[in-house]
Amino acid sequence: VQLQASGGGLVRAGGSLRLSCTASINIFTINRMAWYRQNPGKQRELVAGMTVAGTTQYADSVKGRFAISRDDASNTVYLQMSSLEPEDTSVYYCAADHANTIWDNPTRYWGQGTQVTVSS
Repeated sequence: VQLQASGGGLVRAGGSLRLSCTASINIFTINRMAWYRQNPGKQRELVAGMTVAGTTQYADSVKGRFAISRDDASNTVYLQMSSLEPEDTSVYYCAADHANTIWDNPTRYWGQGTQVTVSS
């Protein structure tokens, strides 16, 4: 599984950005897709995730500001980020958990990071 992330950039506090992550396979075959972020010297943290059934999960720090969604037709998962804060500055990574069969444990795949910088 290959993941291509895009959409990062520089934005002022209060602004919005939308990240995109396009998978090389049909995303309805992927158990879960998620966005993580990581700053230098810190652990990668979950920002938002969505299961194949559509169940979503968000970090407390982004609830009400970020929304994860997907477009099965284009095999793309989005992260709409609104009311951005300087604390949201980070490298954002797309992740996918995929198993080839129902008998296999899912494997975690990562996309390349995309930088989001929020200026105050």
